[in-house]
Amino acid sequence: MDQGLCHMSRFDRQIALPEVGAEGQAKLAAAHVLVVGAGGLGSPVLQYLAGAGLGEITVMDGDSVEATNLPRQPLYTPADIGRYKVDAARERLRAMAPELRLHPHARDLTPDNVTAAVTPVDLVIDAADSHAVSYTLSDCCQRLGRDLISASALAQSGYVGVFCGGGPSLRAVFPDPPSSAATCASSGIMGPVVGVIGAWQAQLALKLLLNHQPTPRGRLFSMDFAGLQMGGFDFSTAEEPSRPVPFIGRNAITDEDYVVELRPEQEAPTPAVRAAVRILPEALRASDLPRDRRVVLACHSGLRAWRMAAEIAPEFAGEIVLLAAGRRG
Repeated sequence: MDQGLCHMSRFDRQIALPEVGAEGQAKLAAAHVLVVGAGGLGSPVLQYLAGAGLGEITVMDGDSVEATNLPRQPLYTPADIGRYKVDAARERLRAMAPELRLHPHARDLTPDNVTAAVTPVDLVIDAADSHAVSYTLSDCCQRLGRDLISASALAQSGYVGVFCGGGPSLRAVFPDPPSSAATCASSGIMGPVVGVIGAWQAQLALKLLLNHQPTPRGRLFSMDFAGLQMGGFDFSTAEEPSRPVPFIGRNAITDEDYVVELRPEQEAPTPAVRAAVRILPEALRASDLPRDRRVVLACHSGLRAWRMAAEIAPEFAGEIVLLAAGRRG
């Protein structure tokens, strides 16, 4: 069979849609999307985008496949345990979409590499399940004018929203740090929940790339599978916070910064940076911090640092930034 005809037949059902057609399929083939995270959300995102005929995908994830991933990450098999997710994903996606130009990066997205990652792409999908990553992506996408499709899932509920791209950022909708540090590991997750939400992210990406109306920009969609309810709202007129506290990378820290290590020694025997001052959250006061230097609050995920920044902000007029130090600290 002629390879061209065989290739085209893969997308016949999609091209048959009047809102797609051959022109829309060509748009998808010319598009470049960044997917940050190749786990529960990233698995359906990658599979559906590759299956839809997307031309180019960059995927970033520094994690390896674990046995507990398999029930909700069907991109992987038991044979992949211990491998980098992006390496295993590359094999599966190339098998299903040989023409896909795939750029796998076995590293996490950070404030140090975000600009280089976002600049060359048309659209960004946040499937990382990390507050630090989500807000780092949002800040960059807002600055560069890229659409950001961000999602979160926990237990039997979750949401997906379309931020930036000329509309409000994630900070405009969620300006305050979350009250809970619950994760899928601590609270559990149902596999189909992340599958549905990840598939929704992929569908919104296709809608944006094809410029279908109505636009999903400035919209958030929520799902509660335990209560069998769906909802959402329009945030297209939401205002950006006046004093956002950004995340920075290690490479942005200077000798002039005043770095506060918020983790106890048992958790982080080595502080985030050598010159850091260790002050536990319950002991930190705004009066302890210098006004003439930038203050860097550091912890593992950045969440404790963000909460402390919000707590002392009313009494502190100086500059505060956050560092998600991860396991290195």
